[in-house]
Amino acid sequence: MGKKEELVKQLEAEMETPTFWDDNRAAQKIIAECNTLKAWTIPYRELKERFENVKALLPEVDEASDGEFFAELVAELQAIDKVLAELEVRKMLSGELDSKNCFLSINSGAGGTEACDWAQMLSRMYQRWAARRGWKVEVLDFVDGDVAGVKSVTIKILGPFAYGYCKAERGVHRLVRISPYDSNARRHTSFASVDVTPEVDDDIEIEIRPDQIRVDTYRASGAGGQHVNKTDSAVRITHLTEGIIVSCQSERSQIQNRETCMKMLRAKLYEKELLERESKLKEMAGEKKDNAWGSQIRNYVFQPYTLVKDTRTKYEVGNIHAVMDGEIDDFINAYLKEFG
Repeated sequence: MGKKEELVKQLEAEMETPTFWDDNRAAQKIIAECNTLKAWTIPYRELKERFENVKALLPEVDEASDGEFFAELVAELQAIDKVLAELEVRKMLSGELDSKNCFLSINSGAGGTEACDWAQMLSRMYQRWAARRGWKVEVLDFVDGDVAGVKSVTIKILGPFAYGYCKAERGVHRLVRISPYDSNARRHTSFASVDVTPEVDDDIEIEIRPDQIRVDTYRASGAGGQHVNKTDSAVRITHLTEGIIVSCQSERSQIQNRETCMKMLRAKLYEKELLERESKLKEMAGEKKDNAWGSQIRNYVFQPYTLVKDTRTKYEVGNIHAVMDGEIDDFINAYLKEFG
């Protein structure tokens, strides 16, 4: 960690020079590099200081006479251990794009209203999870379900290593419950797919020719199908060669929505290129591990019992309500430890 801290000092010194902003693009790269390093050094420094404080106090405390204070110190050690475990998991996020923000898209599968409701439940789960981490979430696009829920929703998650963590969620999520929309109270199975794309830097060159894309505009809509404006400000861009579709309606300006769409499209194309490159390297190395992103990754069962089980790592918990309230770190960490 000493090398990282020394590098942070060097970068900060460079940022204080009078000519730092002469080259805006180079300056932004240095700031991004410095922030990435600080995501390691600051938690490590804070963790070390907290541990030294407990280490200094613990020998002076008598468990019998100072039971309450002793319990607080033990709780602090447990909290330190939890943060340390988080840093250990983060060490596995060494991919080129792992430290980036990301776009997370959810699409309802077959099942009509039930599937749309499931897609909205997942959206809430991820937004709650991001909020627990103190991350920012922006809803970029959504298509309401005909009765309830959403047919699709795209959110942007802004936080340290957001893509590195969120990529563990890519795949098909399966729900089993008694449907609140079935008057006969029958058990239903619903599916929703989750896709995750990193936000790439503007200086990454991705060629997109005008003849490769189709741009469609439409009116942004709110809950219940009510138009939130009277102009065709929402934008959908289709990459005709790759078949990739992105859309955005979060901004009132068509120009801003188009810019966001182009960012998402560039990100998807760049990620596709990286994944293809990694796949070829694994084939050359003879790697046999099959971890298809499009496969079913997790089951959520509400009835006749409560259980959430990851099909890849076999990790499972019974408190499904806590999971739906955003407590999914253990699932993500289990995945990163096995496949990261």
